[in-house]
Amino acid sequence: MSLSEVDRRLLDQCLDQSPRAWENFVDRFLGLVVHVANHTGQSRRIGLTAEQRDDLVAEVFLSLVDNQFAVLRRFRRNCSLATYLAVIARRIIVRRIMTAGFVNTMPSPESEPAVEATHENRIDDHEQVEQLISRLDPKEAHVVRLFHLEGKSYGEISAAAGLPENSVGPMLSRARAKLRENGQP
Repeated sequence: MSLSEVDRRLLDQCLDQSPRAWENFVDRFLGLVVHVANHTGQSRRIGLTAEQRDDLVAEVFLSLVDNQFAVLRRFRRNCSLATYLAVIARRIIVRRIMTAGFVNTMPSPESEPAVEATHENRIDDHEQVEQLISRLDPKEAHVVRLFHLEGKSYGEISAAAGLPENSVGPMLSRARAKLRENGQP
C-alpha cells in the first residue's frame, strides 16, 4: 500500500511544524501505537499494565519528535505511513522492553484452562457494555457498540459510521480512556 494523500499532507504539516499538525498526527496514529504496544507485550508473553503501556506509547511519540522529527524525515514514502510507524513503534518498544527488564508474566497457552463462553455470559457482558456505552457521546457509543457488541471490523465501522478507517482505533481508545477516567474498566 502506498502513502495516502491524507497521510502525505499530515506528514508534511508535521515536518513543517504547522499549527495543530502534531496533535492531528497523534490523534490519527495513537490507536496504532497502542495496538503495537499491546501486541508486542502479548507476543513476548509480558502482561503490560496500563501505565507501562502508556509509558511505551509515550516513548514512541517522543522518539518521533526527537531531533526535529528525524525519524519521520527518514520516511522514504514508498509504503503507507501506518506501516512505517508500526515498524518503528515495534522497534522502539522491543528495545525498551529489553533494556528495562520487563518480565514474562503471562502463563503459557498450555497452562491456561479452556474457557467456554456461555450464552448467559454474553448477555451479561452485553448489558455491561450497554451500561458503559450510555456514558459516552452518541458517536463514540455507536462506534463502541459496532466494535464490541456487533463484532464489526474497522472497515465495516468506517462505512457504517461515515468515519475514516484510520480514526476508528483512536476513537475506541479515547472511549476506553473516558470510561477509565470515570472509574469504569
